[in-house]
Amino acid sequence: MADVAREAGVAPITVSRAVSHPSQVAAHTLTAIRRAIEQTGYVRHAVAGSLASKATRCIGSVVPVLSNSIFADTLQGLSEELEARGYRLLIGSSQYDPLREQRVVEAFLEQRVDGIALTGTTHLPALRAQLKRSGTPVVEMWNLPTRPLDCAVGFSNFAAARAMVRHLVSRGHRRIAYIGGPTYMNDRTQARERGYRAGLAEAGLKAREAFVRRTPFEFENGARALSDLLSKTPSIDAVFAASDVLAVGALLYCLKSGLPVPGRVALAGLDGSPIGAQLTPELTSMRFARREIGAHAASILLGRIGGALPGTVVDLGFELLPGASS
Repeated sequence: MADVAREAGVAPITVSRAVSHPSQVAAHTLTAIRRAIEQTGYVRHAVAGSLASKATRCIGSVVPVLSNSIFADTLQGLSEELEARGYRLLIGSSQYDPLREQRVVEAFLEQRVDGIALTGTTHLPALRAQLKRSGTPVVEMWNLPTRPLDCAVGFSNFAAARAMVRHLVSRGHRRIAYIGGPTYMNDRTQARERGYRAGLAEAGLKAREAFVRRTPFEFENGARALSDLLSKTPSIDAVFAASDVLAVGALLYCLKSGLPVPGRVALAGLDGSPIGAQLTPELTSMRFARREIGAHAASILLGRIGGALPGTVVDLGFELLPGASS
């Protein structure tokens, strides 16, 4: 840093400020410092800096999987907002395994991240206690907890699922089956299944266990679940899949098998994925502010790091996307 300062003709503290808070440095000075950094090959020693400031300017985020576009969009929003404020994003995947989530978070805490963004609101008691002890700001994403661990941003999975069942009922469907994800330690899938049952009860319809399938979120599993439903409960006239991954798999199965949609069975998903909008018939789904969830999560964490009080819960809502599939 001293070499850069001499090359640029400024004090070392100005170099430090240019690296950590470039917006606080005059444009011509910043240009000179960046030119000197390029000429000297200087790379900031982040570990040494964090020891001095007690801040790493890193945020850790845990998502279930990296392959699903809904979480990729949220990470993109999170990353963009953090980068604009001079923070870096560290990413871990839980694979829907609460023990794996705990190990990832422990690794983040060992690296002294300044904040953590978690997907969902269901966590092992040991992890909740550990986060409380650490005092690290936490934001939970993709659901609206009654009592957040710290802060939260998302939407009501229960209300979204209930609204989709209402839509299917309004289209004249009465024997509505459900394909959802495993419910163990997953508050989002639990809420969506409750929403499905609540929507049926609201319409005076009976929730039949024979109409329910739970399976991991993969395209082929949506196809298998629909095939099984049609073979064992052929009277169904609609299927609500609580994920577009499962819904698209079911729709592709119908197209491959020559089953008219919605003539034989109506289909609806719940993630507003781009692929569903490109199929024929277009998939009925529900749009969530996926990228905005990440951006708001970043803003909330940075606010907490800056001294804001815990307890913030932001509801970004949802939007019904009626397609020809229903």
